[in-house]
Amino acid sequence: MNIETALKEAMTIDGALGVALVDYESGMSLGTLGGGQGLDLEVAAAGNTEVVRAKARTLELLGMQDSVEDILITLGAQYHLIRPLNSSNGSLFLYLALDRTRGNLALARHALKRIEAVLEV
Repeated sequence: MNIETALKEAMTIDGALGVALVDYESGMSLGTLGGGQGLDLEVAAAGNTEVVRAKARTLELLGMQDSVEDILITLGAQYHLIRPLNSSNGSLFLYLALDRTRGNLALARHALKRIEAVLEV
């Protein structure tokens, strides 16, 4: 699955507001879909890069031989889900913003895992 198809697939998740594929080394997005007023995906991509970097540094400082499966940020009206991709995809993560009233967090996590498994970058 290419980037465009993966982003379109992610936007079919119930409650999806926007999705981005982001390189956390540069903070730049490789692609975005959705977003709009109140959800600037380029700003979110850059900001969430810092979240991923901070967690990676923390794991290293703790000496934990583990990896982050996903990071959840819960807002009043939205869920923001960050899924770092496996090492074969380098320094990338999928970022998904969900409407809390329409989204199902468990299904969204499952869908992103499935998309990750078939994404080719």
